[in-house]
Amino acid sequence: MRYLTAGESHGPQLTAIIEGLPAQLPLTAEMVNKELKRRQGGHGRGRRMQIEKDTVEIVSGVRHGKTLGSPVALVVKNDDWKHWTSIMGIEPIEDTEEVKRQLSRPRPGHADLNGGMKYGHRDLRNVLERSSARETTVRVAVGAVAKQLLAELGIKIVSHVTEIGGIKVNPESYLGKSVDEIREIVENDAVYCADPTVTQEMMDLIDKTKKNGDSIGGTVEVIVEGMPAGIGSYVHYDRKLDAKLAAAIMSINAFKGVEFGLGFEMARKPGSEVHDEILWDQENGYIRKTNNLGGFEGGMTTGMPIIVRGVMKPIPTLYKPLNSVDIETKEPFQASIERSDSCAVPAASIVAEHVVAWEVANALLDQFDADQMPRLVDNLKNYLEYTKEF
Repeated sequence: MRYLTAGESHGPQLTAIIEGLPAQLPLTAEMVNKELKRRQGGHGRGRRMQIEKDTVEIVSGVRHGKTLGSPVALVVKNDDWKHWTSIMGIEPIEDTEEVKRQLSRPRPGHADLNGGMKYGHRDLRNVLERSSARETTVRVAVGAVAKQLLAELGIKIVSHVTEIGGIKVNPESYLGKSVDEIREIVENDAVYCADPTVTQEMMDLIDKTKKNGDSIGGTVEVIVEGMPAGIGSYVHYDRKLDAKLAAAIMSINAFKGVEFGLGFEMARKPGSEVHDEILWDQENGYIRKTNNLGGFEGGMTTGMPIIVRGVMKPIPTLYKPLNSVDIETKEPFQASIERSDSCAVPAASIVAEHVVAWEVANALLDQFDADQMPRLVDNLKNYLEYTKEF
């Protein structure tokens, strides 16, 4: 299974084409729109979330509410396009007009300068329009399709914010709770946090940061429940599922680190406090006494919940801009300001949830015969029975 996205931040639409989905998967626009709405929420979002009300159109690959097995095309139109037609239009314009519109001041922390160097763009809008986190809209749409596939297989996934600007949740507040229980808390929380005792403190810090013209980052966690053991591979480096998940998290705009289970805390613990002892019982088969490794050993799932976290840097677009250099005059300037958020960590947790869902679903389709959903369901059921008695 694979997908490709296209579109610019202020262009007419974002598009994705998904290839390799099983036939007979129930799929409607409403299923996807519910997830797109979650991405636009969370305390700290900027004005654009009030302008754009993202909804998807499914324009191919689905008939009467079920996939056909052919490529599925998703379109999310930009409501703000009408204000950008002259700036982002497809047709050529006069050279003098082009020069007048050029953005020549790269913003620190963005792709502007490096992208301009790579592709030879003197107008840095050519870079920032595609490098914008706006592209994650359609990746959430793709992930929503993957989540629907996982739901049909009894696999559940949830994301939540674990830290904003140094304010951390207490893991004991959600430890032992199921994905459904965590989701119920998170979906009613202003910053998508599973520990409501720190929500107001996080909100106050976000507001203070915005008032100061600054931005703030944090950490998000994704939990996947119901994955069978042995998904992924130890045979080749590029088939390790945890490596694919790490790459997926790192592909999200502004993410700079990934960890599983205890993560970097493992560097400060002896092996006896890290590795998960193996148990077996008649009802469950093989289980682990702990889940310090976050559901992975040797690049493969252990059958325990997958727990992966990512750290997001503060958004580099600041309302008290940092210094930069004009690429035309080489004179110092304050970096230009584009419409942005003061904190997008809650929204980023939704993006993380969906890129993880895609990789997990893709790994299952790699392992099992999956031209038809009923066949995939049967194959997974038989495999679970096999691993239980192994």
